[in-house]
Amino acid sequence: MNRGIALTRRAFIFRGAALGATVALPTIVPSSVLGAAAPSNRVTMGMIGMGGQMGGHFRAMLGRSDIQVVAVCDVDRRKRETAKGQTESTYAQATASGTYKGCDAYLEYERICERPDIDAVIICTPDHWHAAISLAAIKTGKDVYCEKPMTLTIHEGRLVSDACKQYGVIYQVGSQQRSEWAFRTAAEIVRNGWIGKVRSCYASLGRFAPPATLPEQPIPEGFDYDRWLGPTPWYPYNTRRVEGNFGGGWRCFWEYGSRKNGDWGAHHFDIIQWALGMDDSGPVKFIPKGWDGTPYQTHIYANGVTVERDHPVNNSANRRNSMVQFIGEEGQVFVSRNGMLDTVPVELARRPLGPNDIHLYESRDHLGNWVDCIRSRRQPICHAEIGHRTGTICQLNGIAERLGRPIDWDPAKEQILNDPEAARWYDRPRRSAYVLS
Repeated sequence: MNRGIALTRRAFIFRGAALGATVALPTIVPSSVLGAAAPSNRVTMGMIGMGGQMGGHFRAMLGRSDIQVVAVCDVDRRKRETAKGQTESTYAQATASGTYKGCDAYLEYERICERPDIDAVIICTPDHWHAAISLAAIKTGKDVYCEKPMTLTIHEGRLVSDACKQYGVIYQVGSQQRSEWAFRTAAEIVRNGWIGKVRSCYASLGRFAPPATLPEQPIPEGFDYDRWLGPTPWYPYNTRRVEGNFGGGWRCFWEYGSRKNGDWGAHHFDIIQWALGMDDSGPVKFIPKGWDGTPYQTHIYANGVTVERDHPVNNSANRRNSMVQFIGEEGQVFVSRNGMLDTVPVELARRPLGPNDIHLYESRDHLGNWVDCIRSRRQPICHAEIGHRTGTICQLNGIAERLGRPIDWDPAKEQILNDPEAARWYDRPRRSAYVLS
C-alpha cells in the first residue's frame, strides 16, 4: 500500500473540515507487538457499536498484524469498556512487560471520526445510525465497513453513495454472501445464461413477530438511551427495544429498520441483484402480500422477472431449505450458506467457467477484501452504490407492506411514482438534535 498517498489524502480532508482542532494521538503499537507489519504499514481502526454483530469483526481485526485497533465506541458504557479491555489485553500478551494501554473508549462516534490518526472504521450499530456515522467518517476521509442494510432510508443511501464518490473513500457493505463461493457461483451460472432466461426468483426471509407495545422499564446505569434512539421517535425504554437482532430485538420495530426485508432481505435480494446484473438499478414494482390476492410479497423488474418472498418451493425438503432460488426456462439454481449449491440439471454446479464467460468479482474474505482495498484503493466487492441499490429494495418492500398497496418505482430517477403518500417515505423525519449534516 502507498500509505503516503492515502494518509496525505486523509490529512488534507481532515484539516479542511476541522482546522485548528486539538486531538490526542494514541500510542502506536510497536512491530514487536503486532508482528511483521511495520507501524507505517498498519491500518489504524475505530470500532463503532460493540454489540453481538461486531463480535466476529472485532476478533478478526485484533488478530491481524496489519491492523491496530485504537478506539472503540458504544452507547453502553459496559460494552465499550469491555471492548477496550479486550483490545489492550490482546495486545499486552505480545509485549515483554505483559501490559499495554493504547485503546480509547468513547460514548460519541464523533470522537473517533474527528481523529486524523484513524484510517478506517467498522460500523455495527442498528440501521437508524448507519447513515449519520458513515457520513461523518467519510467526510473526514476514513474508509468504512458498514453492516447491512447500508441505511434506514432511500435518501440516506443516496447521500452515502454520493459522499463516497466525492471523498474517494473505500466503503464496504457487510453483505458477506458476495464473498462466499456458493453464492458467487450461483450468480455466475445465472449471469452466463446457463439456466436460460430467468422467469422468477424466490428468497427465504422468515418472519418476525409484529411490533409490540412495550411497558416502560428503568434505563440501565451507563446506557445512553436518548443517544441510542438518535434520530428516531422517542419511546419508553424497554430491554426488548434495544437488544440485538438475535430473536428479533430492535429489528422487529419499523422505527429502526425494515424488519425482515432489512434483515435477511438485505442479504438475499443483494445476491439476486448481482445474479441479474442489476447492481446499478433495481425493480420497478413492489407488491405486498395479500394485496388483491397476491400470495407472497413480490417485486418485479422491468424485464418481467419476479422475486417472491417465502415461497414454499424455495423451502422444499429436497433442496435442503435453500435461501435463494432462480428459476429459468432451461434450469434452476438453489443456493444457501455453508456452501450449499444445487442445480437442475445437476452438472451446472460443476461446470467450469470458460475464458469468454462472465467472471464475477471474487472475494473469499469479506472483511479481508475491504482491508486489501484500503491499500490498493480498488473498489471492494460490495461498495456503497451496490449497498444503496439493495437497501432501496428492502426499504420499498417495507413501505409497500406498511401502506398495504403496490408501489411503482423508477430506478433511474430513484422516484416513487404516482403516490405522494408513499413518496414521503423516501426519507423519514428526524429528531432535531440528530439531523443529518
